[in-house]
Amino acid sequence: MSRLVYVLNGPNLNLLGKRQPHIYGSETLADVEAGCRTLAGELGLDIRFHQSNREYELIDWIHEARETAGAIVINPGAFTHTSIAILDALNAFEGIVIECHISNVHKRESFRHHSYVSLRADGVVAGFGTQGYALSLRRVAKLLDDAAKA
Repeated sequence: MSRLVYVLNGPNLNLLGKRQPHIYGSETLADVEAGCRTLAGELGLDIRFHQSNREYELIDWIHEARETAGAIVINPGAFTHTSIAILDALNAFEGIVIECHISNVHKRESFRHHSYVSLRADGVVAGFGTQGYALSLRRVAKLLDDAAKA
């Protein structure tokens, strides 16, 4: 199985570090990407890191990942709660899917408690701040290592 991981970020994550720092912290998305790249190297993973406010771009990247990637780590932002199209795209992906949220969505407004993405995800990380990305990549590496041994 490929050790390429797509790290996908949905709407408004481009504002990380500037938008509601009391919820999302002060790290920028560039900081998160740098941390992911460093950790990926340590874990023997390659990553493609993307962010878009456009649903169709996230879907296109999921489709692209079908051809080359072993895993997707996705923070779909508000698309978590609304996008059946992203769920359908993820259902067509045969690799590992980890859903990652910076905030604890279950401690927030009730509409945030439902996730379409969770219906496909192999694991969900929420409420650990930007450290959730590292936890997600570590889990992906473990699952890929286990699959290689099987």
